[in-house]
Amino acid sequence: MVNWLDTAVFYQIYPQSFCDTNADGIGDFNGIIQKLDYIRSVGCTAIWMNPCFDSPFGDAGYDVSDYYLAAPRYGTNDDLKRLFKEAHARGMHVLLDLVPGHTSIEHRWFRESMKAEKNEFTDRYVWTDSVWEEPDGMANIRGISSRDGSCAVNFFSHQPALNYGFYKPDPKKKWQQAPTDPGPQATLEAMKDVMRFWPGMGADGFRVDMAGSLVKNDPDGKGTIALWQNVRAFLDEEFPDAALVSEWGEPDKSLLGGFHMDFLLHFGPSHYNDLFRCAEPFFSERGKGDASEFVKKYMESRKKAGKNGLICIPSGNHDMDRLARSIEKDSLKIAFAFLMTMPGAPFIYYGDEIGMRYVEGLSSVEGGYNRTGSRSPMQWDSSTNAGFSAAPSKKLYIPIDPMPDRPTVEAQQNDGESLLNEVRRLIAVRQSHTALRSRGDIEFIYAEKNAYPLAYIRSDNDERLLCIINPAGHEAEFPYAIKPKYKVYSIGGEAYFVGKSVRVPEKFAGIYGV
Repeated sequence: MVNWLDTAVFYQIYPQSFCDTNADGIGDFNGIIQKLDYIRSVGCTAIWMNPCFDSPFGDAGYDVSDYYLAAPRYGTNDDLKRLFKEAHARGMHVLLDLVPGHTSIEHRWFRESMKAEKNEFTDRYVWTDSVWEEPDGMANIRGISSRDGSCAVNFFSHQPALNYGFYKPDPKKKWQQAPTDPGPQATLEAMKDVMRFWPGMGADGFRVDMAGSLVKNDPDGKGTIALWQNVRAFLDEEFPDAALVSEWGEPDKSLLGGFHMDFLLHFGPSHYNDLFRCAEPFFSERGKGDASEFVKKYMESRKKAGKNGLICIPSGNHDMDRLARSIEKDSLKIAFAFLMTMPGAPFIYYGDEIGMRYVEGLSSVEGGYNRTGSRSPMQWDSSTNAGFSAAPSKKLYIPIDPMPDRPTVEAQQNDGESLLNEVRRLIAVRQSHTALRSRGDIEFIYAEKNAYPLAYIRSDNDERLLCIINPAGHEAEFPYAIKPKYKVYSIGGEAYFVGKSVRVPEKFAGIYGV
């Protein structure tokens, strides 16, 4: 168990777009260091930073060419080490984004694996025995080397899949190795060495990209679960305070594999999109959404996750539409009231705390495609380029939101009614009540189909808190007969506990001791 996760509130930084200190149009480590006090002032105690290793940036850094080298455009290894140190000095932790499933085609491992002569890296990637044979169900690279074979890719065509073996190898295809074979074992040990290096430099753990994809032909995830149990055992022995957070989206598998927390994703079985990103999201003031299927799946996953397993519900991330694209104004405050009162550590995507918008109509940058509009530069103030960079606007990594009313930190800092300050208040409430923190229990008491509000009890040994969430632009009512002992928080008015029911106003969130 990693104790610091109990009180963690994460802030996700997309380093390219956060703060540029050398006027090249791209964010950097020094920019992050410069803004640590701001992140701490929001109430965040931890950072997840998107990939910052050396890369040709065909996929925004998710195509690594050297796991041991910080990307020069962000700074040096020493700069990154200083970032860890400065974060720790403020009582904060930093997770790096580990991409263990594939590399760039420019990685030395892949260049060596392409050689016809057998060598240390021949089995580092998933290669077939013939250039005419494709790996079943997987895209591939072929015809680019002297080696006879096709190499499987995980996503884009420049991301060759590392070889962790096949859970059920086809005996007719000798190139399909078992996870226990020497090639897959060497790959795993090489990745464990990477995971030793960065905590030794001061990193506090890893968010793991595509964590459920490593072992192939593994429909139930058993081989990949076993692999991560192996990793977790070594981390527990050598770096017991290092956190492992998975991009998996199936907590029953990821947490069994030894991850401390799993993300609910915008794809997969979680019904996360029912809340924030669909035709009629639950958190829209139109009040036509449905949270019941989400609640059902969430509680199923929570039961499977076990007592110590944590499930994260992020505000968004670099792969999703901005929260403000589908939810507007006061509804954003209600959404954050939900995010900050749920179990598991919350993750705030940079700029969501000020309601940054999805920038429409952008050309793809570094493999972003439709995701590019969610990766625009952080909006700090009203100065040139919204305070992100002193570079000419044409040099910016991604264009700034061009709208004159774009939200900024500067404009919201001293506005008591701003989204930023509401988020600060909510985090303060979360941190001052142990029942609301990561490991507090939860019981949903009203989560009916196509109905509002959403109501649940958060509890621990010291406190029971009733949380009521009504994003709809109309009043709502639900059955509940216990009168509150005290009020912890409310926005949008007051709830009325009358007889055996509770009436709540439109666009309301409240927390009560019961």
